[in-house]
Order: sequence, then structure tokens, then C-alpha cells
Amino acid sequence: MPPDRARFPLPALAAGLLLAGAAQAGPPPDRPIPGGVARVELAADERPGKVRYEGEEVLLRTDEGGWQALVGIDLEAEPGPHTLVVDGERRSFTVEPFEYETQRLTIDEEAMASPSGDTLERIRAEQREIRAAYRSRAVAAEPRLDLHAPVDDGQVSGPFGLRRYINGEPRSPHSGLDLAAPAGTPVEAAAAGEVVETGDYYFNGKTVLIDHGAGLVTMYCHMDEIAVASGDRVARGEAIGTVGATGRATGAHLHLSVILNGNPVDPELFL
Repeated sequence: MPPDRARFPLPALAAGLLLAGAAQAGPPPDRPIPGGVARVELAADERPGKVRYEGEEVLLRTDEGGWQALVGIDLEAEPGPHTLVVDGERRSFTVEPFEYETQRLTIDEEAMASPSGDTLERIRAEQREIRAAYRSRAVAAEPRLDLHAPVDDGQVSGPFGLRRYINGEPRSPHSGLDLAAPAGTPVEAAAAGEVVETGDYYFNGKTVLIDHGAGLVTMYCHMDEIAVASGDRVARGEAIGTVGATGRATGAHLHLSVILNGNPVDPELFL
């Protein structure tokens, strides 16, 4: 086992295990790796003003030890020193190296495996729309950080961070958690919030994005039916649609992404 994997082992869930209903209390664990969350200690007493990472405001929390910044780290982040800006002053923290597993998929439909032409233009436009929703600040409330499992008895069929090859060609790493469940299974909101975008996207299929506040957003993909619309307020555990296999999917499942300060991070840190 490489030293980096030993230091930051994969979360308790693994491919083929069932997603348990019990949720952790409090914030996600400190896991300062690409696709992880860094917990950076700040002031002991007074709440800092603006704390930013790569231009995005980050989520702040407090406990008996003082204030912390919870920083979502991009999957493509380079290991080494990174910088927070705390009320205009630079503050360094370290992103540690980590090696994710590799997954090789075969997709028979060429248009889904290697789209071209007008399809690529559509995909780029959809990606811009989705990334804008990643950075939503529509909700002012402080979110719960122990998220509700969006499907009952969902089987983890695709862990976060997999380095993917499709038909032998490298593709973007897997920026969410795949939960296999029968088509038509209800999909429930992971936390209270506001629906900031819905769509039927080329790769993601029928998709819902929910803003929970303070830079925490969740995304639900490949759904069969969507039961909410942009601007709707939803409660934790409220049904927002059903599991499907729309978009680029090899079977019925829910792809869950958790986005923190604009970066998709490992959902298992919050479940």
C-alpha cells in the first residue's frame, strides 16, 4: 500500500457495500487531499470576516476550540502548499498527495463515448450552466453538514475519485458517488435548501442541483423523473424525483455530487 493511501485511507464505504442510514454528527473529517476537505484552524474567539480560497468564499464553523474554515479541494489540485485569504491576509495549508483507483468502462454507443460536432457545443454549454450552479449563493442559512442519504439501501457502485478510462481513452475523474438502486426508487434531498437548477443534460441526464447555503451544493444525476423546479424550497429528506438511467449511464443508479466552495468533494465525508 503506498504511503499516501495509508495516511488517507478510503472512507468506510466501498464499491459493493450498502449506504448505511446512520449519519455522522458534526463536520466532515479533516482530509486535505485532492477531492477532500481541509479543516483549517482560524481565530479562537472572534468570527473571521471573509475567508476565500481560489477566489471563492469558504464555509466557516465554530466549536469549543474556535473557528475553522472547511475548504473543498478540487480533484485536480496539485499537492503542496495552498493559500487561504483570511480578511485580506494569506494563510497557508498543505494538500497531501493521494492516489485514487482506476476504472475502465466500455460504452458501445459511440456518440456517448466520444461525442463530436454540435454535441460538443451542447456539452460545453451545459457544463457552463452546471458550474454556475456549483457556485450558487442563493441560500443564506448555515447548512447541516451531516447529509441525509438520498436513496434507501443504495449500493455504492462507483466510488468518488475514480480515474476513468472509457473505451480505453482517459476521461475526467469521477466527481461523485454512484448509488445503484432500481429505476423508480425515490430520490430525497440530502439537506434543506433551494433548487437552483434542473436540466436534462447530455452526460448527466435528468439532473437537480440544490443550494444548501454557505457554498454547500448537492447534485443528483441520471434521474428518471424530476419532481421539483428551479426556485423550489425543499426539506431534508423530501422527494425530488426518482432513480433512472438517463444520460451516459450503464444502468439505473443515482450519481450524487457534493460541492463545497465550487469544488466537487467526496460525498462519503458528509454521509
